[in-house]
Amino acid sequence: MAAPGIYVPTELGTKKIGPLLRGYAIPAIIAMTASSLYNMVDSIFIGHIPGAGPLAISGLAVTFPLMNISTALGTLVGVGAATMISVLLGQKKYEGANKVLANEITLNIIVGAIFTVFALVFMDPVLRFFGASDNTLPYARDYMTIIALGNIVTHLYFGLNSVIRSSGNPTMAMGLTLFTVGSNAILDPVFIFVLGMGIKGAAIATVLCQAMALAYTLHYFFDRRKFLHVEPGTVFRLDWKIAGESLSIGMGPFLMNLASCLVVVFINKQMFRYGGDLAIGAYGIVNRITFMFLMIVMGFNQGMQPIAGYNYGARQYSRVREVYVLTAIWGTIVTSIGFVVSVFFNKAAVGIFTSDQELREIAARGLLAMNIIFPIVGFQMVTTNLFQCLGMVRKSIFLSLTRQLLFLLPCVWLLPLWTDSVLGVWLSFPVSDLLSSITTGILAIILLRKLSRMSDGDNPSDIGSDGAKVFDVD
Repeated sequence: MAAPGIYVPTELGTKKIGPLLRGYAIPAIIAMTASSLYNMVDSIFIGHIPGAGPLAISGLAVTFPLMNISTALGTLVGVGAATMISVLLGQKKYEGANKVLANEITLNIIVGAIFTVFALVFMDPVLRFFGASDNTLPYARDYMTIIALGNIVTHLYFGLNSVIRSSGNPTMAMGLTLFTVGSNAILDPVFIFVLGMGIKGAAIATVLCQAMALAYTLHYFFDRRKFLHVEPGTVFRLDWKIAGESLSIGMGPFLMNLASCLVVVFINKQMFRYGGDLAIGAYGIVNRITFMFLMIVMGFNQGMQPIAGYNYGARQYSRVREVYVLTAIWGTIVTSIGFVVSVFFNKAAVGIFTSDQELREIAARGLLAMNIIFPIVGFQMVTTNLFQCLGMVRKSIFLSLTRQLLFLLPCVWLLPLWTDSVLGVWLSFPVSDLLSSITTGILAIILLRKLSRMSDGDNPSDIGSDGAKVFDVD
């Protein structure tokens, strides 16, 4: 039970779903958009390093896949812990939620340390595998070494930021993200130019800003007056049962992020094979445009996660259905807007990124082909997230991987053989989106039928063998 006088966010189970979703989703969308500016800010300043700008920019780009792997590992821990905490709060198991929080800190330190050692030991061969040349390797190594040394800070900051949002404080989570981006924009030129540290300075500024945000976050969670807090004696005591539950829930998004890294490498090879360097550049532009809309959908997903998890834990299934339907509607609206941009304003959209006429033509055609059935992607993303929110591990992992591995990779390989052109690579995306959405829709119908037969207060095990978890960690 929560201690007397400690505030618990019961609005997750009582407030109207519409305003509640907006209150959680809008800060998440803003925070995700701000997070995407990290590398953009570094790129802007690094590109102006005297005598090294272009090579330094290329070196920074080479580090992105390795940084994405680090992000995937952080997701493995953070998503699972945030989901468990939401459900436990709904079940009013506050001591259990505190144990999960302490366990997440310990697990993040362990996973972050393992990645740091791996990255430092195999830095050069890994960077060369991702495309570093003799000219760009020194810059990539200088940047990534600092990032790897600060990896534990990064893991803890992003993991605990997710917990803040899941525990009923999305505005604070957004504020910390905005702080890190804003302070990074201020410190980057200081370390890069004033102190003359070059690309190393950009990495130091990034880690330092996250460390400042983490210091405040730890202060927040070690305050025993908070309903969700860390007891000092519980840190560095890894509970393997909690760790197993957390990692199993986070496995879906982890594998999805990891698969994305591998898929991008394969797509780039196919783009180069059938369209050359310009096709790779066009894919980069199209990917950026598409990702802007996907980030908004992911923000809605983050807003849905604590609401769905809390209400499932509280056995208020009608509210779970309501928040899912509303989020799916908004997700579809967002991707439908992306469809309109891709079909009717593709040339204007790609023109923001390049003035090269040939590249603009290739990217505009690619944007149209890639997103021709984009509206259904919103539904697919939201539904996959629902299974994750409810702790349905097997279905979440399966749906996370269907588009990337089961459908997209074979399509990227086979369709260009059929068309004998780069068009086949572009068409791989709508084909895989259609197949994965059909698969997701079938599972969604089955789940919603089961939820519709349940009354509020029923045992969640009635959903089936892969039903949402009733976490027993007290």
